[in-house]
Amino acid sequence: MGTLAAAIPVTAGATAPSRHAGGRRHRPRGSVAVRCSSAADERQALFNRIAPVYDHLNDVLSLGQHWTWKRICVSWSMAKRGDRVLDLCCGSGDLAFLLSQKVGLDGEVMGVDFSWQQLQTAASRQDQRWKACYKNIKWIEGDALDLPFTDRYFDAVTVGYGLRNVVDKPKAMREILRVLKPGSRASVLDFNKSSSFFTASLQSWAINNVVVPLASSYGLTEEYKYLKSSISHYLT
Repeated sequence: MGTLAAAIPVTAGATAPSRHAGGRRHRPRGSVAVRCSSAADERQALFNRIAPVYDHLNDVLSLGQHWTWKRICVSWSMAKRGDRVLDLCCGSGDLAFLLSQKVGLDGEVMGVDFSWQQLQTAASRQDQRWKACYKNIKWIEGDALDLPFTDRYFDAVTVGYGLRNVVDKPKAMREILRVLKPGSRASVLDFNKSSSFFTASLQSWAINNVVVPLASSYGLTEEYKYLKSSISHYLT
């Protein structure tokens, strides 16, 4: 399957409507953000269910290549030492851990996801694969459509395989824009919605004949059937 990585620079003139300047802080771990629809609740439940095998399936289905794509995504974010960065829809934390090494102990990484089970996995990995720089990561349960941060808070934002799963993608992108500082970047990694009939057909065949059967061996047939529809509704 192809991947799509997009680095979106934020210019000084491109700002979203302001919120109260110092008033918004991230929600404490364990709190529940307000969902905009039942569809969001369904997707939240889906990612909670797949959390225990999510990392293993990523390794198998991509033949390990997802690590290369994630390193590229972090590189394109232009995150540097001392930066404050956001990994939105962080899942089990792969991009957050890579960002942590980029920004170092002087920086700060916020990993935000709406799946509490995924965040628990990320926190467990943080303990098991301990590095000094990982102390700069905070895991936050939050809503991509209502980010709990003040305007212009981050020096970089990454989103890995997450924007495709948000129920209101334009609103999510406005939120990303709002929390980014002028001159900074959002770097988005996801499956490619191809305009080529051949490529799209090959991708569909792979999902039906490789991805779903493999997921079925873990009892996750319906969860991974969702992948096909989420790609079809994604941005070009």
